[in-house]
Amino acid sequence: MLKKRIIVCLDVKDGRTTKGVKFQNNVDIGDPVEMAKKYYEQGVDELVFYDIMASARGRGPILDLISRVAEQVFIPFCVGGGIGSIEDIRSTILAGAEKVSLNSQAVKNPELISQGARIFGNQCIVLGMDAAKDETCPSGYRVFINGGRTKTDLDAREWAIKAVKLGAGEIVLNSIDADGMKNGYEINLTKMIAESVGVPVIASGGGGTPEHLANVLKEGKADAALIASMVHSMGYTVGGIKADLNKMGVPVRM
Repeated sequence: MLKKRIIVCLDVKDGRTTKGVKFQNNVDIGDPVEMAKKYYEQGVDELVFYDIMASARGRGPILDLISRVAEQVFIPFCVGGGIGSIEDIRSTILAGAEKVSLNSQAVKNPELISQGARIFGNQCIVLGMDAAKDETCPSGYRVFINGGRTKTDLDAREWAIKAVKLGAGEIVLNSIDADGMKNGYEINLTKMIAESVGVPVIASGGGGTPEHLANVLKEGKADAALIASMVHSMGYTVGGIKADLNKMGVPVRM
C-alpha cells in the first residue's frame, strides 16, 4: 500500500515565515531556514516553500533563501511563488528545489506547464491551485490567483484536468475557505479533484488535528496532507502526527 505523505508548508514573506487566515492578517513566525531544518529532523516527508508576495509584486523567486533551505533538508523540496518562465524554473531547481509549484503564472500562461514538463519532467511540475466555493461554477468551486486575491474565470475541476493534460505531475489543492481555520480540510473539493485526475493530489488548508489529516487522506482520497499551523504554533510535531495517523490505520513513513 502506498504510504501517505505529510508535507510542511512554509509561507514566506520578505524572507521570513509567515502565517495568516484565508490569506490575510499574516504574522511573522520565524526564520524559514531554521524551521525547515527542525521539520526535517522531525521526519517530515517533504517541504513546500511559498513566496506569497512574489507574483503580486511581479518578481521572481528568492534564490539565495531557497539554496539556504535546500542545504538543510534532504527530502523533496518544492518551491512556489513568482515562477513565471523556464529560466525561473531552471534557476529554482539549480538553487536546490526538486519541484516547482506553478499557480498564478500557470493560469496566466498555461504553456509554462507543458514547456516545464517537457524540459524538466512531469515530476518537477506541480500545479498549485487556490479554490473557493462558487455555486456559479460547474464544479461548485472557482480558481483564484495572486495569493487568493484575484478571481479567475476558471472552474476548479476543469482547470485541474487541463493542467494534468498539459503535464503537471502533481496538484497542491488549497481550499481558501478552509485556509488557516484549523477546522478540517475541504473533503468534497479534495475528493472531487482526486477522482478527476490521475496524478497525486495534496490537500491543503484547514488542518488542525491528526483526525483532520486522517479524514482527508481516507475520505478525501488525498495522497498527501499539507500542514502549517499545527506544527508552527499548535504544539504538534511531525513525528507525533505520524504516530497518531499510524494508530488510525493511515499508512505513513515512520
